Amino acid sequence: MSVVYRPARAQDLERADELVVASINELTERHGFGPMAVSRPTNFQSFSLKDDAGGLWVAQDADEILGFAWSWVCGDLWFLAQLFVSPGRQGSGIGNELLKRTLDHARQSGATSKALITFSFNTVSQGLYIRHGLFPRFPIYNLGVARDVLTGRLRYAPLRCLPLKETASHLRDLVRIDRRALRVSREKHHRYLINDDATAGVGLYDGGDCVGYAYIGTNGHIGPLAVMEPDILDAAFRTALSLAAETQSSSVSAFLPGTVDRVLSTAVYHGMRITLPMVLMSTRDLGDWSQYLPRNPGFM
Repeated sequence: MSVVYRPARAQDLERADELVVASINELTERHGFGPMAVSRPTNFQSFSLKDDAGGLWVAQDADEILGFAWSWVCGDLWFLAQLFVSPGRQGSGIGNELLKRTLDHARQSGATSKALITFSFNTVSQGLYIRHGLFPRFPIYNLGVARDVLTGRLRYAPLRCLPLKETASHLRDLVRIDRRALRVSREKHHRYLINDDATAGVGLYDGGDCVGYAYIGTNGHIGPLAVMEPDILDAAFRTALSLAAETQSSSVSAFLPGTVDRVLSTAVYHGMRITLPMVLMSTRDLGDWSQYLPRNPGFM
């Protein structure tokens, strides 16, 4: 039978995640990194589907899902969260067809800026994205450290923290910070994270002023994290490290852009090591990434 391209449905998301995990692990093993992906709850995919179903597509042959594409939009920013094809069907044009449909989502949404995060060693995909006007901007590194190693090197948390709640005042602060760092509001994504049981969010305060925010997962992962000014980022990151060390996770991790020299130095000082290199690709400059640390390649 021929491949059918159709909008994704809620019942597709778990099978699509299995395909994504298999595709990532085939790629990372082929490049010597070993398997890196594991199946996780598809909560953010489900949120995105309910919020804007036009951004999620599957490629299907009979009952088999062969490809999955997922994009979301905030303001004038379109972001490609995932585009993966089953390892056995790569190179057959499925990725191109799925990308066309997600780019239609960008056009229909009126987005003027497009971006994604992909593996820096995935040169085939980068070539595809370049053909569509998305160019490499800077590296993003996933770094990790065992929690006991981190704990032995921590000193103090420089900034005061208050738990984030879904209140008008907190959301105003979050929108203000994102507009300063990313030039776009992500209020709906903050609402999602604040209500996510696997994530704890805090506002970061210098005196009485909210100067940033950070989210910490129960798995010890830091991000997203954003601040009002670049010179606050290192203090915010060190505060987030202290919070992550308080989780029950055996390890702590974060995605750090190559634009943040001081934060990268702080991470290495605390025993963090690069586990996976990635790259931001976009149609134009996307805010100030000396003020922002992403959550993961799907959330940004």
